[in-house]
Amino acid sequence: MKYKNHLKFCYTLLFLVALISCAKDKVNNDEVPDSNAFISSVDLSSLPEIEAANTIFYNLNNQEEDVLTTLKNNGVNTIRLRIWHNPATSHSAMEEVKALAQKVKLKDLKVWLTVHYSDFWADPEQQQTPSAWTGEGYSVIKNNVYNYTKDIMLEIEPDYIQIGNEINSGFLFPYGAINNEDQFIALLSTGVEAVRENSATTKVIMHFAGLEGSDWFFDKIKTVDYDIIGLSYYPIWHGKNLNTLKSTITNLSTTYNKDILIAETAYPFSLQWNDLTNNIVGLDEHLILPQYPATPQGQRNYLKKIKEIILSTNKGVGFCYWEGAYVAFNGINSENGSSWENQTLYNFENQALPILNEFNNN
Repeated sequence: MKYKNHLKFCYTLLFLVALISCAKDKVNNDEVPDSNAFISSVDLSSLPEIEAANTIFYNLNNQEEDVLTTLKNNGVNTIRLRIWHNPATSHSAMEEVKALAQKVKLKDLKVWLTVHYSDFWADPEQQQTPSAWTGEGYSVIKNNVYNYTKDIMLEIEPDYIQIGNEINSGFLFPYGAINNEDQFIALLSTGVEAVRENSATTKVIMHFAGLEGSDWFFDKIKTVDYDIIGLSYYPIWHGKNLNTLKSTITNLSTTYNKDILIAETAYPFSLQWNDLTNNIVGLDEHLILPQYPATPQGQRNYLKKIKEIILSTNKGVGFCYWEGAYVAFNGINSENGSSWENQTLYNFENQALPILNEFNNN
């Protein structure tokens, strides 16, 4: 009897050791970083318009290749797309965005939507309510926000979604202006509610342009249920001190215990132009000099530094390069082309630039 009891005890002990070992393995496995956890993203909102002009792109080996393939092959794992409510053309409308999102998913890339809640550009200077909603009362606008966001979720099923774009001063003016704080917070929360009720996995981003005032803004929305802080950072508008960028990101993520990313950034590989449209960045005073000149290598080094700053932040989860394929698609004689062609991921011959090497997470 004593022998059997001893044997039983041994079996029990072995079982417990095995159970603990399995549990430990599970914990260790859970701690293995997901290779796609860091968001290496490019905004391609204008790609359908550019492709419609029969624009040909080339990869780093100077071989003709579609943009999505080139980006995926170089480590991009997420594509950011803007969506406008009822734009004057089909570009950035629901149908076009849905079609491009489907192409993105077929490449096994994630979709990040930036919902402008407007018929055109929304940014800190302008946040115009969709024309179809003007003249409505606040309660109707609130219902519209819910239903429109729900439609987007059901139609496109994004992995990430912004409730508004660069909403420093609010959105859906005048209803959701930030100085009308209660309505601003309620409209934001309504958008988030529509996301949560239609997806268990989509991450919600709140997007602020720049660094100055960002702490004030995120304190305003601390009661809103969101997942990720998103900042736009362009040296031309938001300062050239990268130490300030680093400290701002660190402080925000720590204060609000949120993951954080750079939702928009870009840098020129040249100060020249490839069409007759005035470029946004065209002077030395727009650059961070002497560290990052407007050369292909200077552009690459700039993004390398941005990525380094994000990775050095405890809760830094990624970055997005804005309009990486917005080349001079209408030709060099066009006065209605791209104001961004010297900041894309492609040179003036539409060949991929060395900056693409910085998107790989390895």
